[in-house]
Amino acid sequence: MKKITGVLLILVTLAAFSCENSNGQQVKRKAAKTNAEWKKILNENQYHIMVEKGTESPFRNAYYDNHQKGVYVSAATGEVLFSSDDKYDSGTGWPSFVKPVDESKIEIVKDNSYGMDRDEVIERSTGLHLGHVFDDGPVSRGGKRYCMNSGALKFIKR
Repeated sequence: MKKITGVLLILVTLAAFSCENSNGQQVKRKAAKTNAEWKKILNENQYHIMVEKGTESPFRNAYYDNHQKGVYVSAATGEVLFSSDDKYDSGTGWPSFVKPVDESKIEIVKDNSYGMDRDEVIERSTGLHLGHVFDDGPVSRGGKRYCMNSGALKFIKR
């Protein structure tokens, strides 16, 4: 019984720290913190969005209609992820950006949940869920729409 439990623990651990990036490559990631540790750091909404990969309601979130100048940082780590200079009104009810401040701070991974084929945006250092990226953004600004959850971000006014 101990041997089976040990094997299951190893398999679950490997599954939790590996994912497929948008190029179809398996990416192994070391967990920054356990779920229990994140639960102590993040509030209930942040935990639901970032750890459980939830989505907040459109038009009823903190930043979809924020027009102040500043930066959006990770609610988990404080890393600067997006700028108000790259934010636009996509009409979707979620904060949308044409690009991240620094591409090395995020990672795009395949998300086939709910029978959909989407590109999920995660924070590279933690693997935590931020939102999704789509190819329906402003063509004049690169054509991407980084559709983020307000609950995964904190706004720092300039």
